[in-house]
Amino acid sequence: MAQSIEILQQFDALAAVPYEQLQWLENNSKVTDYTAGEFITYENDKIDGPHFILEGHINLFIKQGNENREIGVLSKGNIFGYLPYSRSINAGVNSQAIGEVRIMSFNTDEIRTMIRNHFELTQALVHIMNNRVREFTAFQQQNDKMAALGKMAAGLAHEINNPAAALVSDSLSLRKHLRVQPEAFKELTSLHLEASQVDGISGELLKILAITERPVLNLREKSKREEQIADWLEEKNVLNAEEISETFVDFNFTTENLQNFQKIVPEHALSAVFNWLLNMLVTEKLIQDIQVSSVRIAELIKSIKIYTHMDRGSEKMASNIHDSIRNTLSILGYKIRKGNIEVDERYDETLPSVMAYTGQLNQVWTNIIDNAVDSMEINKKGRLTITTEKDREFVKVTITDDGPGIPESIRTKIFDAFFTTKAIGKGTGMGLETARRIVLKHKGSVKVESVPGATTFTICIPFNSALNCQ
Repeated sequence: MAQSIEILQQFDALAAVPYEQLQWLENNSKVTDYTAGEFITYENDKIDGPHFILEGHINLFIKQGNENREIGVLSKGNIFGYLPYSRSINAGVNSQAIGEVRIMSFNTDEIRTMIRNHFELTQALVHIMNNRVREFTAFQQQNDKMAALGKMAAGLAHEINNPAAALVSDSLSLRKHLRVQPEAFKELTSLHLEASQVDGISGELLKILAITERPVLNLREKSKREEQIADWLEEKNVLNAEEISETFVDFNFTTENLQNFQKIVPEHALSAVFNWLLNMLVTEKLIQDIQVSSVRIAELIKSIKIYTHMDRGSEKMASNIHDSIRNTLSILGYKIRKGNIEVDERYDETLPSVMAYTGQLNQVWTNIIDNAVDSMEINKKGRLTITTEKDREFVKVTITDDGPGIPESIRTKIFDAFFTTKAIGKGTGMGLETARRIVLKHKGSVKVESVPGATTFTICIPFNSALNCQ
């Protein structure tokens, strides 16, 4: 056993521990050799140790469904397992030998004696526990950021694809269309219209363009009106009657509008005038479509800026809960539509602002809503209901999905770190744990109630963070 003490003296964590205390540690420990693939500890078993790796490497991992998720690798000189003053009861991870491994395991029953009689040894192990907490917190925060970034990037890619593609297509169409404009204008000028006639045509066109709220026609109504306009145009020997009728109906033309133009110009000029109007309206339509796509992209970028809070500091500030939730729904819009999910928003718009870390609250809504959408996937459709209301000095947000529900056997575990029922790559097991931690940071609370067809998360956050939400 003298060799074990020599190895322990090489541990960085035990450098300040007196030889006598290391000897006591050795006398109350057992050295075990493990072969490749052999387990040292099992997840959820009663935690014991601490364990000191004298030789070799071990793999730490957790189970996710039928797969393993690696947490890290420990080598000679590392210490794991139960540590003095730890409140852990069960092991949080599995540990498995990589090749030949030698481990010295301390008798956990002697921990109290260690604390009472061996100060330097206890201090060294407590220091390891403090470092472990810091490392885990840093790992957790990085995991949170990467998970949130992944969801945001996936949502943004899908959300921005359609307006961006439309923008490219419409701009190319506009360029092509503008090349034929001179010919249409040339035909119009060849009519030698009087100034009053030109003014009349421009006036009628401007009146039509000024109407921004146009009635939405169903397919039958649209076809009927197109047919009426096409017939009228053909009677007047207007070229491209069908093409003109389609565009005119898009701008809410009726035969009455056509008659107004007929009063302004002679009948022989109607074909040239209406074809010129067609070109003008197609240009207008393409510009409108480009504007719609551009506005959508701008709105998405604005949502992302608010979502990530990149234009603000890290301090608490007055936050509008509804804007926060709406921006999250915008980011997750593609996934929600893909899941054929109807969103029912029932907000109390009179709610005051909440003093909060806005970017972190966005993460709460994202993680809970994202989980809800995933849970409804099995039904190929679903309904997501989000309500807000004032409850004394708090805002209460409830998020309900009509998925299959959370089995009672795992309901108490869903807020645990790394717990997930999803396959590897589908979930980190940190989403709900992160949501709960952020809500607690705001001195709030998060609770879940679940039966088949109705799972409700209730998030309670004080308007004033000096209060505690019960």
